[in-house]
Amino acid sequence: MCGIVGFSAARHDREQAKKTIKEMADLIIHRGPDGEGYYVDDQVALGHRRLSIIDLEGGKQPMYNEDGSLVVVFNGEIYNFQTLREELIAAGHTFASHSDTEVLLHGYEQWGKQLPGKLRGMFTFAIWDKNTRTLFGARDIFGIKPFYYYHKNGHFMFGSEIKSFLAHPGFVKELNEERLPEYLSIEYIPNEETMFRDVYKLPGAHMFTYHDGRLEIERYFSIEYHIDETKSLDDWKKAIAETFAESVKAHQIADVEVGCFLSSGVDSSFVVNEVAKGTPHVKSFSVGYEEEKYSELPYAEAFSKEIGVPCITNKVDADSFFEANKNIQWYLDEPMPNPSEVPLYFLTKNAAKYVKVVLSGEGADELFGGYPMYSQAVHFMDYERKVPRAVRRGISGIAKALPDFKGKHFLVRGGQEHWQRFMRANYVFEDPAERDQYLKKNYHAKRPEEYFKPYFDKVKHLDEPTQLQWVDMHTWMLYDILLKADRMSMANSLELRVPFLDREMLALATSIPQRYRSGREQTKIALRATAMEQLPESVAKRKKLGFPVPLNDWLKQDKYYNMVREKFEGPVAAQFFNTPALLKLLEGHKNGTAQPGAMTKIWSFYSFILWYELYFVQR
Repeated sequence: MCGIVGFSAARHDREQAKKTIKEMADLIIHRGPDGEGYYVDDQVALGHRRLSIIDLEGGKQPMYNEDGSLVVVFNGEIYNFQTLREELIAAGHTFASHSDTEVLLHGYEQWGKQLPGKLRGMFTFAIWDKNTRTLFGARDIFGIKPFYYYHKNGHFMFGSEIKSFLAHPGFVKELNEERLPEYLSIEYIPNEETMFRDVYKLPGAHMFTYHDGRLEIERYFSIEYHIDETKSLDDWKKAIAETFAESVKAHQIADVEVGCFLSSGVDSSFVVNEVAKGTPHVKSFSVGYEEEKYSELPYAEAFSKEIGVPCITNKVDADSFFEANKNIQWYLDEPMPNPSEVPLYFLTKNAAKYVKVVLSGEGADELFGGYPMYSQAVHFMDYERKVPRAVRRGISGIAKALPDFKGKHFLVRGGQEHWQRFMRANYVFEDPAERDQYLKKNYHAKRPEEYFKPYFDKVKHLDEPTQLQWVDMHTWMLYDILLKADRMSMANSLELRVPFLDREMLALATSIPQRYRSGREQTKIALRATAMEQLPESVAKRKKLGFPVPLNDWLKQDKYYNMVREKFEGPVAAQFFNTPALLKLLEGHKNGTAQPGAMTKIWSFYSFILWYELYFVQR
């Protein structure tokens, strides 16, 4: 696991380029404290920060092919590199190391742009072809590893983190202010844009080619469902167990010790249990709070004891939580108000004292149907099957005009299109009009759900629960779950691997019928059934908790209330927000008069202010 940076121009001064590329890499030194390397010529500069995991002595980067005509910088792990290496040797290629990085060089020589489609792993990379003067690169199919780029005024630059661009003299740092409403509603921007103007994310499963000032981006892989109706639940249980065991084995490839994260849920427990089969003394890591009602530690500790795995724990208190949040917003690159990133930061910080690599359970919910809203979608699917569209729309209109009653929300949403009732579109503010009363300007923003319509349009042929899974894989998982997992682990120089997010696991998950993924009252039906045969029943059936946080209570305490209030009364808040409205929201939360969800709104404003101060005021 590493950090990569690079830039290209029609022509640049080599000495200045050497200085700039090193400064860019130094800004992400946390991603690779074990080493650094650089390549510079008249047109391109590449930089690399290394966290040594595989081939500790021979895997240094940038790496070159035999004649030096190709140069690569790479972040991630290729789990099938040994198989590809043997295939390439049989084709006549000569290897100088045992690292997965070298497979990219010879693979590009052999297969060209077909290379990314052959890779199994988590990765971003860039290859400079000196002969054709072309930069070529790609991002893994899920987008586990980050890749940002900036292309403006004759400059093209890329990096694992946006902050690296700050060191480049050609980077024009501007707030993408028009996207502020979407950030406030959703927690992130659900497409390739970022909160920095002209900085973009390379989407998962995409590759790029940069030549003679022209940038081309292409998709090389598509997530598609090919449902197999011939198998029983027992067949799927066997397939999940076998495929997952093989994936975990592949994800353990390393020349350093590999540990595991462990929460109270079935996903991480399944990972730890599988690893423990072949590694009896594997270390597991859990985080919690002094406030026991929010802590998952009792569950994690009981499970680890039952299977005989050491569980190393740490607890987060309110002072540490608030103190760390400022640094966390710096590591995230873009503002993110998901409070679970804070305990994750402390979890990775503790784990990094013992190991360099951990396995985690991210992705299981999206692939196997784990979120409650997938079960809600089953109810809507049944409703749509029984009630004609025109009738549902009429009922929706009538229900909307009536006072609140039990079932009103369902009837109102039941007359909407799938993309219109997508709950993640208005994750923080259910009504954009409520959000806009806090904004200083009228941005004439689209409704948040309109950003998700293009995703739903691509999978109209699927049932609603499956549509939600597909959309989540391309938005929520990519821009929230995986982003914070990468940033919080790499902030502490820890490699985080996700064995559920594997090509073979994806092929399996996209074959399972919807009825074995989510039901009216159940989630992850096939996965839980598989877990039931290996884990204690209490763990296999446990509902999803995520990372519960006592922030709701803390914000009512004077010390932390005043910390937030100070920011709400400050110049950044006055620049973007309606200060009296912010203060009313904060006060209402403290005295208990605010509507449910006030804490999430407060934290969204507060996180943005902290982030803006770090990137636009203090620098």
